[in-house]
Amino acid sequence: MKKNYQKILEETIQRNQKEDRVPSLLMHSCCAPCSSYCLEYLSEFFRITVFYYNPNIYPEEEYFKRVEEQRNLVGRLPAKYPISFLEGSYEKERFYDTVKGFENEKEGGERCLHCYELRLREAAEAAKRLGMDYFTTSLSISPRKNAEWLNEIGDRLAAEYGLCYLNSDFKKKNGYKRSVELTEEYGMYRQYYCGCVFSKKQRDEEIAAKN
Repeated sequence: MKKNYQKILEETIQRNQKEDRVPSLLMHSCCAPCSSYCLEYLSEFFRITVFYYNPNIYPEEEYFKRVEEQRNLVGRLPAKYPISFLEGSYEKERFYDTVKGFENEKEGGERCLHCYELRLREAAEAAKRLGMDYFTTSLSISPRKNAEWLNEIGDRLAAEYGLCYLNSDFKKKNGYKRSVELTEEYGMYRQYYCGCVFSKKQRDEEIAAKN
C-alpha cells in the first residue's frame, strides 16, 4: 500500500508542536518557483536553511540565473521563522558521471532516479555537517517528480547518515497550484524544463511537435 507522505508530514509537525519544538530543517531546493510554496508552508514550523545543489542544470548561464532567483526569493519571502540560504557546488561533471548510460531515458525514468540520489546525498551530507534536525527536498512538488522514489531515497540516506528525513509530497493540498500563484505574485523566472540538457532536449521536441 502506498504511503501518504503528506499525512506523515502533518503528523511530524503536530508532534513537534506538542513538544513545543521548532526544529532546524535543511531543505534542498530544485528552483525558486518550486521552493516557494514549500517555504511558505514549512517556515511556520521550522527554522529553514535552503540548500541549492543542482549540478544537473544546463547550460551554465541557466544555473546562475536560477540560483540568483532562489537567493532573491529567500530574501523577500515573509516567514515566521528565519530562512537562510546555502549554495552547493556546481559540479557538472559529477552529474554526467552519475547518469552515464541513462542519457536516453525519458524524464521521470531511471536517469532521474540517479539524479535524485545525487542531490539528496549531498543534502544529507550538508545536514549532517550543519547538525540539522531534518532534511528534505522541494522536488516532490512537481507533478513530473516521483514522490515515492524521493521519500524512499531520503529515508535510506537518513538511516545511512544518522539523520531524520522529513517525508513530504508537496504537490498535495494544491501545493503545486500555490507555487504557480507565488511565482506570479513575486514575478519569478519560471523555467520551461526541469534542468538538465536531456530534459531540455525532450521539452524542446515536445514543443516543436505541438507547433
